[in-house]
Amino acid sequence: MSARRPYLVKALEKIEDFYMELKWDFQSWVPLVSRILPSDICKIYKKGSSIRLDTTLLDFNDMKWERGDISFVFNGHHIHHKIGAGNNNNSPLVVMDNKLKVYQLMTQQETEIEFEEEVDLLMSSDVIVAQMSTKDVQFIRSQSGWIFREDKREMVGPFQADVYLVQGITLESQKRREHLSEEDLVKNKEALVETFTKPSSSSFDLNGMQEEYKRRESLQPPPKPQVSWEEYINSPAGCPPHLNRPLQSKCSSKAFKATLAMSEEFPMTVEMLLNILEVVTPFKHLKKLREFVTMKLPPGFPVKIEIPILPTITAKITFQEFAFRDNLPDEYFQIPPDYTEKSNRFPDL
Repeated sequence: MSARRPYLVKALEKIEDFYMELKWDFQSWVPLVSRILPSDICKIYKKGSSIRLDTTLLDFNDMKWERGDISFVFNGHHIHHKIGAGNNNNSPLVVMDNKLKVYQLMTQQETEIEFEEEVDLLMSSDVIVAQMSTKDVQFIRSQSGWIFREDKREMVGPFQADVYLVQGITLESQKRREHLSEEDLVKNKEALVETFTKPSSSSFDLNGMQEEYKRRESLQPPPKPQVSWEEYINSPAGCPPHLNRPLQSKCSSKAFKATLAMSEEFPMTVEMLLNILEVVTPFKHLKKLREFVTMKLPPGFPVKIEIPILPTITAKITFQEFAFRDNLPDEYFQIPPDYTEKSNRFPDL
């Protein structure tokens, strides 16, 4: 971000000041999950080289979310109110919790305890890697009508849009768990059962972490490999013998058909949107949106998108409101004087 800051400042200053709303609706093909998934409206304010994003959805994983009243502020040129010029932690990126009235600088260094807690979490959780493959993506005009077929168009807010079907999107995921103990497996399974028996909870965690933190013991070393040095060096190129714990891996691939509505009436361009999303990508769901928008889209602006966010979750994003504004107050992009700094309020950012 520090290296890209001069470019982002110039790019933002070329855009007129505006206010924009993004509506998020989440859905899942997993039974019982859709009814408890959150929705959110992100409000984005832009003035000069500064951006403010207000959201009620801070963090979103496969089965965990954190709600609140959160503001994310990027101040391109000026230091934030309350942060002195001599402060080594001076950052253009600040996250504020408007309920607790605290803020966190994005350049804050993690403490040794926070590192250890993160390691403990990884030691007790499945390792899951998921990525969206778009190399075979195709945009096909959606058709309407029974007898006389024609290209489908619809109104998205005040904007007329062309509707496309997006084919060739594949979500590939790999899960590994050879590092987990039997106790971890039981605890994680119990947490999953509790998830579906107590759906009213606003936040839950598949990792089965207890509220009272307890340091984990180190993992047991893997068994000594029964492979001689001669066997190892004489193995075929690219196919060395397995030396670590017995591999417990599961790969899956799921094809998705996304839906896209493109409007040439929308005042913003895709390039402008990418510059905005580059600033706010610490939010995981916005990062997925940015990955999708970087594809070669049809003409216009993507006013409505339905895309997979996680292996079991699909999101519908709608740009439901946009207006150029030249009277946004400077206070929107500063830390209020009654807020205090809390360096570990947002540990995942």
